[in-house]
Amino acid sequence: MEMAFNLGLTGYPLGHSLSPKIHKAALASCGLEGGYSLFPIPPDDLDGLKALLARLRRGQLHGLNVTIPHKQAVIPLLDALTPTAEAVGAVNTISMQNGQLTGDNTDAPGFLADLKRCMVISNWELPGTNYQLPITKSALALGAGGSARAIVYALVNDGWDVTISARRPKQAQALIAQFPNTDFRISSIEYHPAALYSLLPALSLIINSTPLGMSPNIHESPWPADLPFPPNAAVYDLVYNPRETKLVREARAAGLPAATGLGMLVEQAALSFEIWTGCSPDRDVLFDTVGATRPG
Repeated sequence: MEMAFNLGLTGYPLGHSLSPKIHKAALASCGLEGGYSLFPIPPDDLDGLKALLARLRRGQLHGLNVTIPHKQAVIPLLDALTPTAEAVGAVNTISMQNGQLTGDNTDAPGFLADLKRCMVISNWELPGTNYQLPITKSALALGAGGSARAIVYALVNDGWDVTISARRPKQAQALIAQFPNTDFRISSIEYHPAALYSLLPALSLIINSTPLGMSPNIHESPWPADLPFPPNAAVYDLVYNPRETKLVREARAAGLPAATGLGMLVEQAALSFEIWTGCSPDRDVLFDTVGATRPG
């Protein structure tokens, strides 16, 4: 009898997650039986988290995704971390590997895979743009929370110089301290228009890793209202609900190419799925499932 893969996602809240739709499409793409369930666990319910992980240890679940607010809280409950998860300091994928409950992070490679596809000019969905592919790799990361960890790790390892700007400077400094071997390529700057203005001429990429602009607060943006956009930068907003955030809409109106994080969502899901099942699902199928056109 063919194995049925019981997969799922834990976090809180999970009401609008696209992950079940993506992973069910991945199962179908690979010709596998199984399902993908949501396990909402509030941030203070450590016992609930432990009980869910026990199901993974017993083989009742075969793979688990982790999202806010458990990406770091789950680490002490695991037996091992992959080098990527250890370096990022956050886990979004859990599986049993060689008898050990192992945490991995597919956010970092998922982001980078989607960014590289978007960096082909024709994929930014902005006909007539004067945007040129950057000669220098200089990025500004807005936010220093859990998502920013994966983004900064991915960029630095791809040769980017990264400046972090967060409303809580201590959080930005803590993120930088997490990468002691690469700190010469990571710096921080005050989250203030005057400070950010000094960066504009050199920037070739802006990434929003904050929740600002996420539904239902669709009229918010992490970019200061009185600050112009850089003359030759691309914008990547990790927020994908709504499909066109205020940041993406205003960046495009200013003549910049911009994309949301929907492609990253698909890529990280596909990489998690491959860890659990050994099968790499058809990316085009997954993009179609969430109503997006795959870049490239």
